Amino acid sequence: MGVRRKSKLIKWVMTGLVVAGVAGAATYYLMQPVASAYKSVKALTGDIITFYSFSGNVLSKNRQTIVSNKTMLITQVHVNAGDLVEEGDIIFTTETGEKLAAGIGGEVVNIYVEEGTMVLSAAKLADIIDFSKLEINFRVDEYDVGVLETGNEATVKIGALNKEVKGVINSISKEGQIINGVTFFTASIDIEPLDGIRTGMSAEVKILSEKAFGVVVLPMNVIQFDERNNPFVLKSGGKKPVEKIKITTGINDGSVVEVKNGVLDGEDIFYKRSIALEDILFPEGGKNTRVYIGGQN
Repeated sequence: MGVRRKSKLIKWVMTGLVVAGVAGAATYYLMQPVASAYKSVKALTGDIITFYSFSGNVLSKNRQTIVSNKTMLITQVHVNAGDLVEEGDIIFTTETGEKLAAGIGGEVVNIYVEEGTMVLSAAKLADIIDFSKLEINFRVDEYDVGVLETGNEATVKIGALNKEVKGVINSISKEGQIINGVTFFTASIDIEPLDGIRTGMSAEVKILSEKAFGVVVLPMNVIQFDERNNPFVLKSGGKKPVEKIKITTGINDGSVVEVKNGVLDGEDIFYKRSIALEDILFPEGGKNTRVYIGGQN
């Protein structure tokens, strides 16, 4: 027998032994008492709060773009970008002595012309923004707009500043816009000014959906459903190691669910554990990679 053929045979024999060993260990594991095939969690009393979440942007409720009302020569610019002005302050003077004033109080954020510039009618000259009166505009699709009402409180997070502020919905549009086949409506929230905030910054809006305080809660992954989609859990008792108990669920936040009846605070709830090679070959741990060969979470 050649060396290469002999080496190949040895590899096949070793592979066979490993497979046989794993199969034997798995068989032994599966023949253990039923309870060893389950893990358990305790039902606890807790609170659940859920929110609707929307994306929006920071806007100013008051802003003015000063434009020319005719062809004119700008002879004087009385402000610089960044200056704070009051309503009525003179911003520009023309060759004819005409004064162009601020219509609102705020900060001069853009100046589009220099002294000695001839501009045509309707040309943009400067922008003034009142940063003391800000709002968040956000889009709501047609399926969620019905849950919003003016006066609803909201939490707004400005991601760029990593800050949260409270606000109140001040308006909800009645006319929608169709985008990619879905109708969206625009809503606005009044917010207080923040240090460093700028118009255009993105914001996450959270509005309270449901809440339940002092209720029995369980992780969602231990809730199971029968063929009629009725929820149940597994509890120990009777002649069986575990038995199915029908439950009534309430709200959930994506991680835990409210259990209205069928489970009491402190009860152990069982769920099927996953059987992994590391559990069989390394019962004391020692492997990071989990390779599942059966069972369910």
